[in-house]
Amino acid sequence: MLIFVCLFAAGQTAHAGEKITIAAAADLKFALDEIVVLFGKAHPVGRVETIYGSSGKFQTQIRQGAPFDLYFSADIAYPRALKEEGFAGSEVQPYAVGRIVLWSTSRDAARMTLADLADSSIRKIAIANPKHAPYGKRAEEALKASGVWEKVEAKLVYGENVAQAAQFVQTGNAQAGIVALSLALSPELAKHGGYALIPDSLHQPLEQGFIVTKRAAGNPLARAFARFMAEGEARAVMARYGFVLPGEVK
Repeated sequence: MLIFVCLFAAGQTAHAGEKITIAAAADLKFALDEIVVLFGKAHPVGRVETIYGSSGKFQTQIRQGAPFDLYFSADIAYPRALKEEGFAGSEVQPYAVGRIVLWSTSRDAARMTLADLADSSIRKIAIANPKHAPYGKRAEEALKASGVWEKVEAKLVYGENVAQAAQFVQTGNAQAGIVALSLALSPELAKHGGYALIPDSLHQPLEQGFIVTKRAAGNPLARAFARFMAEGEARAVMARYGFVLPGEVK
């Protein structure tokens, strides 16, 4: 599984025991990195390690005893299932609704529609693997709802997560992709391509949620990070990356 790891060490007085590990959906790669830095400034004693990947695979790993303290999923159903199964040390907290976009580096993507994906000039289309990645599931739903699935299915290449799907497009291994708006808005991707927002009427909502895991139920740093996600600074970062926040109307 392709993963990205961000390690933030806060302050010079941090001790080995004052560390939390967050397993997070790949759509959070850039937004959560910024939030971790802000959290470190507010809580100068402690370390936060963030691992990015597929929500579904992280769910399986937590069931198998993976040492994660918080779990951020692009599909709230995954942490809800873990809660029901006894793997959560907190209630499930909704933190955002994600959006999917059509993204390309080689075309004027802002003017593209899903129907354009059937064009013969587009040989490969990248999406996350729908078997375990929520963004892949929503991409498949949108392609089917728009009536182009049968025309493009043979062109699809699957990333282990939505970040890898974007990487396929960025490196030229696909001419277009359906990825997270939060990734398309990031400075790293925005300088390489453009995007068109896919109507949310074409797919089920990407309602996202997180839990403190059972192993971290008594960890004050994990609890503090959970609270920080609801504070103004964290919400502002999430909004800047295109997420619809709890209590907001789309």
